[in-house]
Amino acid sequence: MPTKRPRRSALRRIRLLLLDVDGVMTDGGLYYSGKGEQFKKFNVKDGYGIVKLKRFGIPVGIITGRVSSIIVRRAEELGITELHQNLHDKLNAYNRIKKKFGLQDAEIAYVGDDEPDLPVLERVGFSAAPADAVLNVRKVVHYICMRRGGEGAVREVIDMIVNAQL
Repeated sequence: MPTKRPRRSALRRIRLLLLDVDGVMTDGGLYYSGKGEQFKKFNVKDGYGIVKLKRFGIPVGIITGRVSSIIVRRAEELGITELHQNLHDKLNAYNRIKKKFGLQDAEIAYVGDDEPDLPVLERVGFSAAPADAVLNVRKVVHYICMRRGGEGAVREVIDMIVNAQL
């Protein structure tokens, strides 16, 4: 259950949603075949939510510390063109994206689950974390999802944004 209630006024201002991947769009597990191929499990409801939000006029971007062709493929499937991989300094990427879109911090939402996400989570107008995020993250976000990463947390945040703007 969420421990913090998001302010509807903050959700109304959102014009861009940024997401981490591992632990947010996925369950955070690293799966490998016997041949060393990597697998990731994404949630179809999260995917539909991303498509829904984009149709609503709010673009979605990804900032992730890992590099994977799987992430590229998922971004392509969902029409996400703002994809930034292999980033240990997520705040630098965030600032570039903010400038590119001409937005203020208050107009951006970010969902993250671990310490590399903290600099961005502390900056945005609306921050959220899956229920299974690390404690340091759960302490600073505006909203803690009822759902875990890869199990509908992204969709939960998207539905809140859309409902606040209706």
